[in-house]
Amino acid sequence: MAKVPSDLKYSKTHEWVRVSGAVATVGITDHAQHELTDVVFVELPNLGRKIKAGDACAVVESVKTANDIYSPVSGEVAEINPAVVADPALVNSDPYTDGWFFKIKLSHPAELDGLLSPKEYKAQIGGA
Repeated sequence: MAKVPSDLKYSKTHEWVRVSGAVATVGITDHAQHELTDVVFVELPNLGRKIKAGDACAVVESVKTANDIYSPVSGEVAEINPAVVADPALVNSDPYTDGWFFKIKLSHPAELDGLLSPKEYKAQIGGA
């Protein structure tokens, strides 16, 4: 069964959000990386890019397929994770810590209320 950390919020499109102050770190869930299988390429948004919640803003390619990654929240890209570009396998081995994608300075923190709780996300992926 996929890991679903209890300190995160989740999107219906399998991204996770960890909030620290006015900044949210975004990555894809353990469930998503299992579905993708071996990740071989990650393309991240540019620093300073303004993103609206739901925008496709990154790409993950695996040996099976390429998938857009959607931002669960609106804001400005404040940091990207160069380690996951250099070593895309981090998405598979450690999706919640070393395998994060980008950090976004929140422009509408209330959007977090629309994301799924860990319990809701587990129910969505059939693990509740």
